[in-house]
Amino acid sequence: AAVAKEAAPRLHDFKPQDFSNTVWAFATAGVPAPTLFAAVAKEVEPRLCEFTPQALANTAWAFATAGMPAPMLFAAVAKEAEPRLHNFKPQELANTVWAFTTAGVPAPALFAAVAKEAAPRLCDFTPQALA
Repeated sequence: AAVAKEAAPRLHDFKPQDFSNTVWAFATAGVPAPTLFAAVAKEVEPRLCEFTPQALANTAWAFATAGMPAPMLFAAVAKEAEPRLHNFKPQELANTVWAFTTAGVPAPALFAAVAKEAAPRLCDFTPQALA
């Protein structure tokens, strides 16, 4: 909780990977930090164009794993990810779809685009990414 409290006012100094790593760590550890997640969602929405495919996927994954509702963030991730899906690795495609599904966020255009992108690359998917 102390880390979340210290991080929140410093978010404006974070780089995209810092955001992704921070929410990923809290979600993975199962440490509730709703104020931090809300602040991250607000801070990253206008900066998602700076995120790598991995950072986009991991950020969405972290919010879904933590059960943190962030409909505006998910909408922004979908908008940013869709035209860049050709740059996503198979695991990043899988994690993105998993995150939206787990969070209960409908994204039919994104899902259709992921399906179109993934279909010719299915041989590159690991069993985990296919599951």
